[in-house]
Amino acid sequence: MSADPHTSPRQAGGEPSSFREFLAALGEPLLYLVRTFRELSEMFALTLYYMVRGRTRWRAIFEQLHEVGNRSVIFIAVTLGFLGMILIYQAGYQAEQITGDLQLLGGLFLQLLLREFAPTITAMMIATRVATGMAAQIGSMVVTEQVDALRMCAAPPVDYLVVPRFIATTIMMIVLTIFAVLVSYSAGALTALFSFGLNVRTFIDLSFIGWFDLILCLSKALAYGMAIPIIACHAGLNVSGGSEGVGRATTNAVVNASLAVVILDFILTSLGYVVLSLIP
Repeated sequence: MSADPHTSPRQAGGEPSSFREFLAALGEPLLYLVRTFRELSEMFALTLYYMVRGRTRWRAIFEQLHEVGNRSVIFIAVTLGFLGMILIYQAGYQAEQITGDLQLLGGLFLQLLLREFAPTITAMMIATRVATGMAAQIGSMVVTEQVDALRMCAAPPVDYLVVPRFIATTIMMIVLTIFAVLVSYSAGALTALFSFGLNVRTFIDLSFIGWFDLILCLSKALAYGMAIPIIACHAGLNVSGGSEGVGRATTNAVVNASLAVVILDFILTSLGYVVLSLIP
């Protein structure tokens, strides 16, 4: 016997249609996130596997080191240099208004730079410039069926395309973070000298820096350097729909890589302070 078509879902004992629509709207993005996280985890595991078992392609690695590192130096120097000047000017102005004492300005700025600004801002810059290029390059190879040709030649795309980018980005992320600290701190010292008359020897203060700051800074740089190429290459390898798909992949790469940097920053910062609180 068929159900009365005029009977509402609630009256028929089923779920209300609005509730079903709510579950569908909630479930679809959630399933997408779970599927994407699973695929990224699989690609990360495969990348580590081919790093150990695959053939090391030094030429491809050096090409990526040049692409990620050398071509980002000016970009990072300008961004972190101006950031250092702005932060010192703002902090110095506030300190002069409140206490008039600028003796601690350099030491506290270096601590903040190591713990947060240098690795995270550098990673955001790399995510913007490098992740876009990786996704576009690999996506174009997918569209022109070059990736299919690699598979037919028994060359796994993860081994051939992802591993060199993964190694190069991880190495250069650490190098660029150290470079960012030096540039931003130097710019801050000059700003303190010319804006507030603070001597450079007074500004350079290492008394606030400890092993925790260095480990946290390098840990963040390492994590960002591994996450950005995996996300960018995953976006490129999953391109569909021709040139429009390549455009969507580049957008997804930069958005997801930036989001991953923010999430990793929160996780690593929280873990770092938990570990620090346990040490007597």
